[in-house]
Amino acid sequence: MGREDAIAILGGTGDQGLGLALRFAKAGRPVVIGSRKLERALSAAAEVASLVPGADVVGLSNEDATRRAEIVILSVPFEFTAATVKSLREVLVPGQVLVSMAVPLATAIGDGAVRTLGIWQGSAAEMVQALAPKGIPVVSAFQNVSAHRLRDLDHPVECDVVVSGQKAARQRVIELCALVPGLRGLDGGVLANARIVEDLTALLIGLNIRLKVPEGLGIRLTGLPPVE
Repeated sequence: MGREDAIAILGGTGDQGLGLALRFAKAGRPVVIGSRKLERALSAAAEVASLVPGADVVGLSNEDATRRAEIVILSVPFEFTAATVKSLREVLVPGQVLVSMAVPLATAIGDGAVRTLGIWQGSAAEMVQALAPKGIPVVSAFQNVSAHRLRDLDHPVECDVVVSGQKAARQRVIELCALVPGLRGLDGGVLANARIVEDLTALLIGLNIRLKVPEGLGIRLTGLPPVE
């Protein structure tokens, strides 16, 4: 396996994945961008390097990117999620954490983004867990973070991230949130709670449209005690 502090982002060529890559690189973490097409991964890595001077970033195939990091973030559209996880079965090893950002938006079947599809397992994250190799914990996170705000490196993101999954694994992902100014990782409990978080994404998309907020809304939970 690669460096312990590296973060692999599969689908890091898309808006949200690239935004996370930019933020983690700016925080000083090594970033590995993965894609089904190597040339797209190389192009995204070059963009990160141009926007974040001194960034430790490389572009690789999804399989090679997975081999380089202990935390692997899936930032691919829902319709490609199952195939991507299946392609990683032979390269994922114990000690890694697989993070699902997928949302089963109805766009996967040509419908609107303001609705979600019913998933047999209950949520996209639970589907990923069912497909992942035994011993690989899956964590749900980052679904409700605006891609536009992630890419705006001059301003904090101002969004809460509800992180669900196995306890030790979700704690590792909560710690990642602190790398991004304005993000606050919240302990979302068991992975089944991803069902609620994923549906919130469709709600936020609808609000963005109706309230005319192209930069994207985020969520904030109030009344939390201060972190000691």
